[in-house]
Amino acid sequence: MVSILIDDNLLLRSFQPDDATELFRAVDESRTHLRPWLRWVDATTKQEHIQQFIHRTLQQLHNQEALELGLVHNRRIIGGIGMHEWDHMLKKAQLGYWVRKEYEGQGVVNRALVRFIDFLFAKPGLNKIEIHFMPTNTRSAAVANRLGFKIEGVIRQSYFFNGRLEDLVITGLLKDEWKKA
Repeated sequence: MVSILIDDNLLLRSFQPDDATELFRAVDESRTHLRPWLRWVDATTKQEHIQQFIHRTLQQLHNQEALELGLVHNRRIIGGIGMHEWDHMLKKAQLGYWVRKEYEGQGVVNRALVRFIDFLFAKPGLNKIEIHFMPTNTRSAAVANRLGFKIEGVIRQSYFFNGRLEDLVITGLLKDEWKKA
């Protein structure tokens, strides 16, 4: 189990099987807010889907393929932060994150990502972290910019979402850049 303390009220921690009800509620209540950016939202329609997700994330953690953590505020799951596409040879991975609408704009994601990035460069020893987002996702663009990620390119029509091909902005942050910041 991974647990990263952010501050007195905020914690990142591995999802556990008994989180299924609360996590499903967080996704379900945030469905409209998350749908424009995350394609897994529409495929998560039952608590059973969340149970499968939690089981899969624990297996991926065990296999060192990915790391999915719950974003917990005052013991309530308010979102998630994850490391995906973990490439051990290149020592790089992608970040993903989401938060309930009521917590958006409060700096919660930014504070959590700062600690998570520290963790990823120190513990798994990553050298590079990427954030991918659609150009219309201005909130993710702002998060990447605030954290010092640099735009490395736009991959045209390489993301199929809501029945359309979308462009994908690729941003990256190197361990040396993070140390300097």
